[in-house]
Amino acid sequence: MDQFSKYLLTGLIVFVALGQFVQVITRYVFQVPVMGLEETMLYPTVWLYILGAVNASRENTHIRANVLEIWLTTPRQHRILAIVGEVISLIVGLWLLSWAWEFTRYAWRIWKESPTLYIPTFYSDVALVVGLTLMMIYTVWHMIRHIRDLAKGEPQ
Repeated sequence: MDQFSKYLLTGLIVFVALGQFVQVITRYVFQVPVMGLEETMLYPTVWLYILGAVNASRENTHIRANVLEIWLTTPRQHRILAIVGEVISLIVGLWLLSWAWEFTRYAWRIWKESPTLYIPTFYSDVALVVGLTLMMIYTVWHMIRHIRDLAKGEPQ
């Protein structure tokens, strides 16, 4: 999974960067903008953002502001704080996932298309529900790992 996500994210970054490079060169150097390029760049860009967030969730490297860690002194207290953080993340994430699911159902029903190339926008809209689902899976996985470590008494 690590290799797949690494290559997928790298490919998306390269694709988006090349698309933007082509757009800048054709628009500002040759004065001939490529019609529909911005439209097609929407899809890999959205997936790149969402899958980047999933990757951060998988690696457990999201930015955190754990101010309480300053006053907590023992590894057990830190582990309990991590579990509380994962539970809060899970509650908020599941709430957002329910909204994303409703949005995905709406996008499926409406089946809106892009204005120039008529590409269904559903393919970028579905990224949100897929990404949040994967993030919730990783959140549960990290929470279980913290609970197991707390039960074993292992330091963080």
